[in-house]
Amino acid sequence: MRALLDTHVFLWWILDQPRLSPRARDLISDGANELFFSAASGWEIAIKAQLGKIELPDDPLKFTLGQLEINALTELPVRLVHALQVATLPAFHRDPFDRLLVAQSQVEHLPLVSADPLVARYDVQVIW
Repeated sequence: MRALLDTHVFLWWILDQPRLSPRARDLISDGANELFFSAASGWEIAIKAQLGKIELPDDPLKFTLGQLEINALTELPVRLVHALQVATLPAFHRDPFDRLLVAQSQVEHLPLVSADPLVARYDVQVIW
């Protein structure tokens, strides 16, 4: 299976948080799955770390790139078509990072692994 991880799911997996659902944990731990990490999530992590909203064990660049390699996650760049797809989305969610993840999920036909109930209101397959 191929799937896109929401930022919080990536962080909960890396930090072994109990908030991660059993279904999401099973999906991520199954090495047969191809999991994607969006550049938008990297941007969100960088901003939140800089603002002191999240604490990481290393600087955001080393931490994130290291975890992508350790967990065999595939980087998903933000393409122009992803950014423009955001304009087609209803205003269910105000968070620009989540809206971009939804757009990427739609364009790339990737289920989105997310606990966010607002994300689930969009026309995307949500795994939780």
